[in-house]
Amino acid sequence: MSKDKVCGFLAASEDAKSWKEIPPAGLIVDAGNSKEYKTGTWRTFRPLVDKKRCINCLICWIMCPDSSIYVEDEKMQGFDYDHCKGCKICEQVCPVKCIKTVKESEAENLEGFDDKGRTTTVKINEKNEN
Repeated sequence: MSKDKVCGFLAASEDAKSWKEIPPAGLIVDAGNSKEYKTGTWRTFRPLVDKKRCINCLICWIMCPDSSIYVEDEKMQGFDYDHCKGCKICEQVCPVKCIKTVKESEAENLEGFDDKGRTTTVKINEKNEN
């Protein structure tokens, strides 16, 4: 029998728990397993970032409730779309407004962005100074 996980429990296996052993309300009791559950498919809005304008203040990283901001060498490196739920907090807290969210249905047709939502060619939220 397979040992596939369903909501944190072994399903259809000889090691599966009986109904008497399962915690009430299907609670996930194993600590540190949130990375196993890809919740980004719930997203309605997809964040995008203009890396030319980003000042790497990391306020987006601090405020993200899903830890979906990639950071490397103290620099914002894009978004973890497997776990980002599109809450728009990163867009709201960005002091230079280099993060923009677009509807997920429109994001597939955008050009100039990589798989982590980064661009250096598309201008985001830039004001016209006429």
